[in-house]
Amino acid sequence: MTASPTPSPLLGEFIRAHRERVTPQQVGLPPGLRRRAKGLRREEVASLCGISPTWLTWIEQGRTRAVSAATLGRIADALMLTRAERSYLFDLAGLRDPAAGGPAGDGPLAGTLADAVRRIRSPAYVLDRGWDAIAWNRPASALFVGWLDKTAPSRNLLSYLFLVPAAREPVADWPTRARRLVAEYRADASARLDEPATRDSLAELRRQSREFDALWRRQDVLEREGGERVFHHPGQGRLAYQQLTLQVTRSPDLKLVMLL
Repeated sequence: MTASPTPSPLLGEFIRAHRERVTPQQVGLPPGLRRRAKGLRREEVASLCGISPTWLTWIEQGRTRAVSAATLGRIADALMLTRAERSYLFDLAGLRDPAAGGPAGDGPLAGTLADAVRRIRSPAYVLDRGWDAIAWNRPASALFVGWLDKTAPSRNLLSYLFLVPAAREPVADWPTRARRLVAEYRADASARLDEPATRDSLAELRRQSREFDALWRRQDVLEREGGERVFHHPGQGRLAYQQLTLQVTRSPDLKLVMLL
């Protein structure tokens, strides 16, 4: 695939947001006097990419169907995008990054995976492509009250974090975790953001949560990473885990998350 099949306003919004974050000094340009623009001007990015300012304007405004993978790669380099941000950029354009590997396989969740989750002694759960929990064990139910127990109004992780008041007390440093999860979800869902189901669920969450809406507008993108996760359990006190997230080989939309 060499050109984007459809123009996307999401692509332009992402490029513009990250263009405004890069300073001239970061790319070896002089800061200039009486500079009003935030970050880099379109003309500067266009020059770095070897394209015309008009062409970059059309890309940012979603007015063209002919963005090539090569051009997109040069834009990613000029904006100093991380690996997760670059992947997200290509997903928005509907293009395959020539620097990336081939597509992963797909397949249904094997029943043995759900059985394996229940046998894990520490909290563990499986997320689907929309970040709904589709399998979990008893330790996870005890830890995530309001999400994986019988009182949960929704099995969606983002809905739990932003719409369930009970989530804020047990999750240590809630603002940081919330910000990271939104950025991780944006990266994970990049290829589906124009799908009606994803678009509708995001619109509803943004309507119900001003905090989620503000974080979504930041256009942050992060890879889902492991590391320490701390919780303040009402009965057990402070609990610290190392999070490990595994992708199911034949069902890449599914994630097995373990707190060890």
